Amino acid sequence: QVRLVESGGGLVQPGGSLRLSCAVSGFSLRSYHMGWYRQAPGKERELVSSISKDGRYTNYTAPVQGRSTISRDVGKGTVDFKIFNLKPEDTAIYYCKPTLQSWAHWGQGTQVIVSS
Repeated sequence: QVRLVESGGGLVQPGGSLRLSCAVSGFSLRSYHMGWYRQAPGKERELVSSISKDGRYTNYTAPVQGRSTISRDVGKGTVDFKIFNLKPEDTAIYYCKPTLQSWAHWGQGTQVIVSS
């Protein structure tokens, strides 16, 4: 059974940092490129970072470029997303899943609120 469980969100002050983690089961991280997505209030869900299935390549979109890192641990079945220098506009629910467009299963996400 495929499962995606995100964790690590919370309330953080601007300028702070968080490490989000995604635990997967039911499939291997070697089989899929993985992405972290977020959905801000009133906005569509967007991809913010991805890591290739061989772990060699990473990609970051402009909003998080230069202040985030994505990594994975195949043995543990986890994909981590660290984000630094958090801004109020980073407030969103964060999700992870394979970047395959036909992948329809999402986890519950983890909420990040950036506020003073």
